[in-house]
Amino acid sequence: MRTSVHTVRLSVLILFFSILSINSYSQSISTANGKLEFGLGIGPMFFLGDLGGSEGIGKDFVKDIDLPLTKISKGIYLNLYPAEWLGIRLAANLGHLKGDDAQAPSKGGAERYRLKRNLKFESKISEAYAAIEIYPTVFFEQYGGLEHKIRPYFLGGMGIFHFNPKAEYIEPGGNKRMVELKPLRLEGQGFAEYPDRKEYSLTQKELLVGGGVKYYLTESMYVGFEILHRKTFTDYIDDVSTKYVNPALFNTYLDPANAAIARQLYYRENLVNPGLSRPNPSTNEQRGDPKDNDAFFSSILRIGWRLNGANSPTGRAKRQLKCPVYY
Repeated sequence: MRTSVHTVRLSVLILFFSILSINSYSQSISTANGKLEFGLGIGPMFFLGDLGGSEGIGKDFVKDIDLPLTKISKGIYLNLYPAEWLGIRLAANLGHLKGDDAQAPSKGGAERYRLKRNLKFESKISEAYAAIEIYPTVFFEQYGGLEHKIRPYFLGGMGIFHFNPKAEYIEPGGNKRMVELKPLRLEGQGFAEYPDRKEYSLTQKELLVGGGVKYYLTESMYVGFEILHRKTFTDYIDDVSTKYVNPALFNTYLDPANAAIARQLYYRENLVNPGLSRPNPSTNEQRGDPKDNDAFFSSILRIGWRLNGANSPTGRAKRQLKCPVYY
């Protein structure tokens, strides 16, 4: 699916500046009466798409996580707190997603079609997003300050991410190398014979929803845990979405070298069963599930710091106690 990067960027900016217009406790938002927080995050990132998964028909969520393929993601955060119950987050993350049909168990169910298909991919992921954090328990806290407080929260937002699916190609001499899948147009994207299959963009928009909890070790330092899910608007993170094409068309639309690569990677049963009597699937046979877009989520360990500690609740209380003549 094509998306407009400029539209996504504009939407993120509108969201961010709209939030900044909110008045909190009848005060204007600024770094003078707000609080800034900087944080780092690290944790596993999980892919939810057409490849791999568990037994039976593929599902949308945790049932089809392939733990052996899990890679670690890393991120940075900058938060502005116009009020203690409300956070505005800007963040950037780097991750790595993988999927492999060989991870499906062989139990004789619907997963046997994925095992026969034998596709796999991997892709680096980079993303930037803006989100709103809500801290509902702030209204029930019985004392000022942050030290030793536990604060659960919910968050939601929107952003953009960039991906580039690749797969392993086995050369005639046996050497293996990773190749980019998008230029191969393995499902006939842009082919005149398949006018409904458009070439996809490697930069896409996303919606984010999640939750977590923080524990403040001191007034200015916390540790926490968060789960963050991304709903995307593309089914091509793994380069698999719809039906098989006639492999003869690769010779028409690709140069000879890429056509040879495409014929190997669009369907790989012959790599696990070299003696096949039917080496290729039928044209228009199902290759992926176009009804569900790809998604991914991460579980993140976080550590963060309040950057202007003098403006923390305790800092403001201390200033109020000082003699105005000397302060």
